[in-house]
Amino acid sequence: MRPVDAVRRDARSAWEAVRAAWRGPGRERDLVVQSLKAAGAAVLAWLVGGVWMGDPLALMAPWVALVLVQATVFSSLVQGARQFGAICVGTLVASAAQAITDDTLGAIALSVPVLMLLANWPRFGDQGIYAATTALFTISSGMVSLSAVGHRVEQAAIGAVIGVAVNAFVLPPIHLRDVRTNLAALARETGDVLHLVAGDLREGEWDAQTAAGWVSASNRLDHRLKALRSARRWSQESLRLTYAPLRALHRVPHEGVLPAAEEDERLSRVTGHVATLTRALAVSVDDKRTPAPPEGPALRSYARLLELIGDALCAEADSLLDGSVTARPGEETEKAMQELHEELQDGLRRHAGEGAAHTAVLGTLLLQAENLWAETVPGDREQ
Repeated sequence: MRPVDAVRRDARSAWEAVRAAWRGPGRERDLVVQSLKAAGAAVLAWLVGGVWMGDPLALMAPWVALVLVQATVFSSLVQGARQFGAICVGTLVASAAQAITDDTLGAIALSVPVLMLLANWPRFGDQGIYAATTALFTISSGMVSLSAVGHRVEQAAIGAVIGVAVNAFVLPPIHLRDVRTNLAALARETGDVLHLVAGDLREGEWDAQTAAGWVSASNRLDHRLKALRSARRWSQESLRLTYAPLRALHRVPHEGVLPAAEEDERLSRVTGHVATLTRALAVSVDDKRTPAPPEGPALRSYARLLELIGDALCAEADSLLDGSVTARPGEETEKAMQELHEELQDGLRRHAGEGAAHTAVLGTLLLQAENLWAETVPGDREQ
């Protein structure tokens, strides 16, 4: 039944993607647009090279145009230059090998190994393979004359120009949505981890296994942080070479306002504090370690403080998806956080008189809560 289940999951995922693309802007619709643009660029290149110019080697134009409708205009331009260079090298080497050997097998044996080694040259990037494939097409077609070489290079240039132009002028891809989505997801998932910890602490029945689950949950935030940084790089690249006139051709979500890069670093610090907090709690219930977790009212107050900070992060996630950058907790929430903070400070002083074991853990937890509070509440960050 496993293959059947896999097919069902794939079919369900495909159907959900179709529905998402139909409902409104998003990653799925962007993929549909880019796919149709690539197909349109190939058709246009064939019309220019094969129909209008009547070139017998017009296949090169749609082939190049198809693969140059990249995720960003800048990458289309860079990849176009690399691919055009690889095609020129492949055509010239294949023609020279055919002229030397005067045999199809000999020309392939002479040119392809050299071109495959050359494909690893960093200057070609991931386009180096097109040198070898172009050589195979050139040799198999049997057209290796000087005029045929010129036709192939010409058609490759036409395809590159059409592919880059279509990508730049027809709904140019501008990836701002992914940054907001990943920022919001990171804030929400961090808030969920704090809610998870707060709930278990409030119940009072937690052990090393529970703490290990908290640590695992905080470690998973690193994957979301990496996705956020990747989305930021794509967004910055998508804005290169797409100046105001080109951006006007594409509706950019939230009026093109991209959250500042400092927001990425701030949430990175927040996840770091959460990781330190969960590790401190895990150490406190380790029988082989000296520190001990706080008890009684102090632990419940701390759980409530974490819950309020988690609420603030979830509210920030909602505001990011709505088009804002930050959301400040309400006055009542801030007042409650201040009162809990004072209670915990009093508890820390009481624990100091009872022994170092409980005091060390509570002090560490309180420090991380203060760090989280300072990074989460905008007013406190400014102060």
